[in-house]
Amino acid sequence: MAEAGSMKVRDALRAAQLYYLQDLTMEAIAREMHTSRSSVSRLISHARDTGLVSISVHSPLAARSQIEERLAERFGITVHIVPTTSHIGEAERLDRTALSAARILSEHVDSSMTVGIAWGSTLSAIARHLPTKRTHDTHVVQMNGAANGHTFGVPYAGEILSRFGAAWSASVHHFPVPALFDEAATKEAMWRERSVRAVLQMQRRVGLFVFGLGSPRAAVPSHVYSGDYFDQRDLTLIEQEGVVGDCATMFYRIDGSSDIPSLNLRSSGPDLDDVRRIPRRFCVMSGLSKIDALQGALAAGLMTDLVLEETVARRLMSLSRMSPRASQSSPKPSSTRARSASIAG
Repeated sequence: MAEAGSMKVRDALRAAQLYYLQDLTMEAIAREMHTSRSSVSRLISHARDTGLVSISVHSPLAARSQIEERLAERFGITVHIVPTTSHIGEAERLDRTALSAARILSEHVDSSMTVGIAWGSTLSAIARHLPTKRTHDTHVVQMNGAANGHTFGVPYAGEILSRFGAAWSASVHHFPVPALFDEAATKEAMWRERSVRAVLQMQRRVGLFVFGLGSPRAAVPSHVYSGDYFDQRDLTLIEQEGVVGDCATMFYRIDGSSDIPSLNLRSSGPDLDDVRRIPRRFCVMSGLSKIDALQGALAAGLMTDLVLEETVARRLMSLSRMSPRASQSSPKPSSTRARSASIAG
């Protein structure tokens, strides 16, 4: 069994070298390796998925879109815009955005790093697309609890964290507490427990925080709003307080304010002041129905990096009262394959 796995790795590496470094077509590689074109395609995909091949698309400043430049200048953050069209559905937008985010994110993860993860629909989608990157002494820590009145949240949040840990060979640290406590006093008492304090201390060492934005009005429902986390009292508070979104179940308004003690003192997520102290804060967002949540998060200064699908970027630029000029056309690739790849081995 191990020998078969080693042979597949060798074949995948050879196919990748022929494709990316010698510029052979898949048909030519199939002839050389005495196999089918579909087998070559699978081998090349395996090489990408397992980290044998790392592909990057170089975007010099002069070639960046006007939308990226304007949003980056307006909000003082790094912006990555994922090409999309208005003719696709919300679920496909999320999947495309998550795929791009997973590949961008892997470039920022390195050994001896502690990465904080806020579970949710967006992070679940990212986890499915994470390429493998070998690291050592890397830790992945859950930033907010996932338990509610019906479940401890382990099957859902646990699977997300496990995929991040497996992709980066990282140790995984769960946070087995409620997403939202019934009473603030209960949270205060639990925060004094040694086992909980150990996770909180690890959260304070996070250098990279990866999160999506929850929204009570999202077309693709945020998991915290669709998974029995709120009773009628909570839903009423969310409406009364003008909540437009949350970051790791810490709630905020469209102006970025988060002075909502009726909710946030009961939340297991990190205080937004603590979020802003994290050196790199990697936010991923798609769907026009979440535009209010995005505006509030930007007003609150929650992110340093934003991966954003194109239709939302255009709407955000319009709402920010910037010139809504179309983005510049990207240079067309030459007849040869316009790609850059580094290949292990």
